[in-house]
Amino acid sequence: MAEAEQRFGAAASRLAVFAARVLGWTPDTFWNATPAELAASLNAEDASAFAPLGRHELAQMMEREAHGRLD
Repeated sequence: MAEAEQRFGAAASRLAVFAARVLGWTPDTFWNATPAELAASLNAEDASAFAPLGRHELAQMMEREAHGRLD
């Protein structure tokens, strides 16, 4: 295994453990998150900004997607 791959693997393992301990993320959540999502989650000043979507917000998003709109 190349040195860069070993460093990546070690760093990813450390970040996965950190995300699990600090954010309560499962391995699946960690590996499906983008680096930007992880960074945003760790830099959040207001945790409510990351609250799950409500039923109404989800329905609106699905309606927009169904019609091919991005707004």
